[in-house]
Amino acid sequence: MLFARSAALFVLAALFEIGGAWLVWQGVREHKGWIWIGAGIIALGAYGFVATLQPDGEFGRVLAAYGGVFVAGSLAWGMVADGYRPDRWDVTGALVCLAGMALIMYAPRAR
Repeated sequence: MLFARSAALFVLAALFEIGGAWLVWQGVREHKGWIWIGAGIIALGAYGFVATLQPDGEFGRVLAAYGGVFVAGSLAWGMVADGYRPDRWDVTGALVCLAGMALIMYAPRAR
């Protein structure tokens, strides 16, 4: 149950952070305006809050592990939102990052 909750929180955090950054990008680079930028800033703030809900209480571990989710999620977001087509090295790199995330977050530890 804790694994499922943690994984769901990582996905939600990725949606807020990547989505927020994308909204700011659209607002600035694509000249869509302050509403897009403001929505992005709100989403980025929500990402920061969602990260605090992880069952593991170690800030460094949670944020380091989230990095792997961010890498893979960013490629997926680019595919859906912008039509980006990752090559085999993008996919391989994302899988390496997700493997690192799993080790950091879910490896058994002596307590």
